[in-house]
Amino acid sequence: MKKEIRKISYDEELEIEAYSFEGVIQAFPNHFHNHYVIGLIEEGERFLYCKNREYIVGKDCILLFNPNDNHSCTQNDGGTLYYKGLNIPENKMLNLTEEITGKRQLNVFSENVIYNSAIKHYILSLHKMIMKESKEFEKEEILLFLISSLIEQYGQPFDNNISECRREIDLACSFMERHFDEHISLKQLCQCSNLSKSTLLRAFTKSKGVTPYRYLQTIRINKAKVLLEKGISPADAALLTGFSDQSHFTNFFNMFIGISPAAYRNIFTGKETNNE
Repeated sequence: MKKEIRKISYDEELEIEAYSFEGVIQAFPNHFHNHYVIGLIEEGERFLYCKNREYIVGKDCILLFNPNDNHSCTQNDGGTLYYKGLNIPENKMLNLTEEITGKRQLNVFSENVIYNSAIKHYILSLHKMIMKESKEFEKEEILLFLISSLIEQYGQPFDNNISECRREIDLACSFMERHFDEHISLKQLCQCSNLSKSTLLRAFTKSKGVTPYRYLQTIRINKAKVLLEKGISPADAALLTGFSDQSHFTNFFNMFIGISPAAYRNIFTGKETNNE
């Protein structure tokens, strides 16, 4: 079996990340991101679960995830995954949308799985330029063409796509956002939301697509990414984001992001990125 290759590059001019996974068999558990994801499967077949829908995705399939779209995937064909992805922060997408539409409002992808040869070409071209650290403004042109095509064919205003969320669940989410770096118990979430444990778990999972604990760990991972980008050590990032120890943090980071915290930090500190 060929060795897994995982690469990631951050483009400071475009303010987006490009991922490349080759020969990967890792399953990714149910989670979500606080950014937009545009991904292309080049080889391999996967079982994808996204927002209570099940898909079989494979070669030439394009994946579109909005912020907070819960999803998980496992290899489905006994082979390995070859995947290229682009991560776009919400604020960057807001700027791009304003540039393209003249309106400063977020759009969301109306579909999570698509097949589109033109969009595939844009993804591959942009991904290649980011990985090669190109300084040509052609990459910005390609990014604008890509987002323009997605908005035109698969976009809708963000407000129209917000699912109902009970006030009690909002209170629980706000509590975790404020206290993510502390030890949090299910009892505390029940107290702040005024719900029983059973009701909280059922209502939260139905509303958010993930359990309260998975929601908390995702918040912690996203906070840790920001610290690592600033050059904070993995050990300190683990401590500052509420993980019990560095091993616990590393396991979750690998599980959600696909590379180690140290490898992710190296991207932003100028060190060579190794698959640690």
